[in-house]
Amino acid sequence: MALDVSTFDLNAIGPDFIENPHPVLHRLRQQSPVHRNADGSVFLTRFDDCMAVYRSRDMLSDKTEAFGEKFGQCPLQKHHTTSLIFNDPPYHTVVRKLISGAFTPRKLAEFEPLIDKIVDRLLDRVEDLGELDLIEDFAKVLPTEIISFMLGIPEEYRARLRGYSLAILGALDPVVPAERLAEGNRAVEEFGEILGDLIDHRRRNREGAHEGEVLESLIFGEHEGRRLTQEELIQNCIFLLNAGHETTTSFVGNSVGLLMDNPDQHRMLLDDPDLIGPAVEEFLRVESPLQIGNRLAGEDIELSTGVLPRGSYIHTSIAAANRDPEVFPDPDRVDITRRPNRHIAFITGIHVCLGASLARVEGKIALGKFVRRFPRLAANGPRTRVPLARFRGYATLPVRVR
Repeated sequence: MALDVSTFDLNAIGPDFIENPHPVLHRLRQQSPVHRNADGSVFLTRFDDCMAVYRSRDMLSDKTEAFGEKFGQCPLQKHHTTSLIFNDPPYHTVVRKLISGAFTPRKLAEFEPLIDKIVDRLLDRVEDLGELDLIEDFAKVLPTEIISFMLGIPEEYRARLRGYSLAILGALDPVVPAERLAEGNRAVEEFGEILGDLIDHRRRNREGAHEGEVLESLIFGEHEGRRLTQEELIQNCIFLLNAGHETTTSFVGNSVGLLMDNPDQHRMLLDDPDLIGPAVEEFLRVESPLQIGNRLAGEDIELSTGVLPRGSYIHTSIAAANRDPEVFPDPDRVDITRRPNRHIAFITGIHVCLGASLARVEGKIALGKFVRRFPRLAANGPRTRVPLARFRGYATLPVRVR
């Protein structure tokens, strides 16, 4: 029996959708590609519609009013209305230029040997374990180490980072229980205090930065005489944690899960390690760590089924767009030789992911080395998903590597 999506409401989804959203997303794309939720917002599932929204300068990201209604005056509201992602030009333009100084080609060149060393050290640990939870013992530790180097975070705080990231990002889901809001607020406060102390210390000790650290660039970088304020520094460092931590953890876990579920693709990658580049792109397409984006229509916008009026609140399904058969032949099949691969896992337009190049480097190094070193990778028990709709990843992923 065909799925009936006429009553689908993004604000009332359950665990079945989180476990596997794709049957519902496919049906929505066919029957109701510009789907209206009970609250009046719309949910877009076609690639071309999502691209039209992301490319339009009339689509707004500022969430000051929406987050005021959702969170009230609290640390989560301050964070999400100060950080880069939920703002529009001219503020977005200035802050993006200031932060982009931390992601120059020179900085990326510094990161590669650093990532190499981190991955090799973690893989030694994986080999010693033999049987492990890939998320706990590898996927979450990798971005923790990298971001800790970038922000100069001392060893004693690093174990807390994924908890902070999940708590803050979890508050962005369409429906958020009170206890999750409380966890998110605590995470912003606690991590903000740690970052404030680190920023003050680096200001006083400018020459103390180690290899790969970008905190100095964020503190002292200027654009047209403008520097980030203390509050902007704190909230955008939290943003960098969230943007690079949970998404990288999820990407690594999702990719390994896809390799175990598709042994033919696993064998192909073992036989031809040069396929790691297109493999990374395909894994990003098939299981995008970021599943849903949002925009507010500042002007009318033409979509596949007609004109969406100014003032419409829009949810873009990145997951659905990346499996649109009009763009990706046989979209549910994993094909690590797929070319071209026009996925929008990093979004596009003026809000394209600032760390996309770094994320690709991390993915190629981490997955490439993992696959070569552990060709006998196998599942070792049931997996569990992170219980979030906006972000897709594993909470646990038991594997055996020898």
